[in-house]
Amino acid sequence: MEWRASHILVKDRAQAEELLKKVKGGAAFESLAREHSTCPSKSSGGDLGWFGPGKMVAAFESAVKRLSPGSVGDVVQTQFGYHLIKCTGRKE
Repeated sequence: MEWRASHILVKDRAQAEELLKKVKGGAAFESLAREHSTCPSKSSGGDLGWFGPGKMVAAFESAVKRLSPGSVGDVVQTQFGYHLIKCTGRKE
């Protein structure tokens, strides 16, 4: 199994929750990633490309596994900060 995901990484849970509200309200995920994310992937709208098992930290991978393509999950905390994760693809 492989997944493709985009994310927005921020240092503050409150900011992550606010961004999640904006996404659920119809704001463009990619635009918010470019504007707010602290990850270098922000230049590509948060796109992390394709990855397989064990390539991301456990909490991130676990969250992506629960998402269907096109959906955005709840805020996920890792050692890097707080993530909004959008699953953009899945293949067997």
